[in-house]
Amino acid sequence: MATTQGSARSEPIVIPPTQEHTATVIFVHGMGQTNESWLLIIRPIVDRLPGVKWILPQAPSLSVTYSQGRVRPSWFDIVSLPPCNCYDEHGIATSVAALEDLIITEVRRGTPSSKTVLVGFSQGAALSLMTALTTLHELGGVASLSGWIPRQSRQAMQQLEPSLPVFWSHGRADEEVPLSYGEEATSFLRDGLRLPVDKVAFKTYDGLEHTVDDAVISDLTAWLARILV
Repeated sequence: MATTQGSARSEPIVIPPTQEHTATVIFVHGMGQTNESWLLIIRPIVDRLPGVKWILPQAPSLSVTYSQGRVRPSWFDIVSLPPCNCYDEHGIATSVAALEDLIITEVRRGTPSSKTVLVGFSQGAALSLMTALTTLHELGGVASLSGWIPRQSRQAMQQLEPSLPVFWSHGRADEEVPLSYGEEATSFLRDGLRLPVDKVAFKTYDGLEHTVDDAVISDLTAWLARILV
């Protein structure tokens, strides 16, 4: 059963494992979303991986430039979609630190960082990638669902030379974060960060817009099962 620790607005939802706890997945939602909105979507993965603990943090409510200043859940400010080269340094640093705190808490509770995976959708994917590819913890992997890698974050990634597994799904009909962003980012992973080809799983989906479907969930489940066993 999923439980909410504290207020639903700012505290993570935690789905405990139903068998012996062997790994933790931190799932990071997109802009304008809530962590609760993903519970039914990820349920097939939760059921398939009974030893995995799930943590779904909730973004703070911020004034978002892309939304004409409207306050909505957002990990950092976004000026435009498709994403521009604008960079909310303070917002990103704050949200990266929040994910780092979750990772550290899991390590202190006995879960090795190598058994912790970050998974994110859209803005949450960008945040997950920036965290996983710059952290000093050796994570088990990171998954991007329709995400991107902000260019201003890449120098720090190149200095650390990460080597973790990456799963990347992207719809071919995505107009908010077009497929070209995923293609360019995965090229950066292979050529800029020199990740081995077998560490980067890049999957595209005909007709899929800026969302996930059963095929994405199935592929993500298989990838998680492979890296967490």
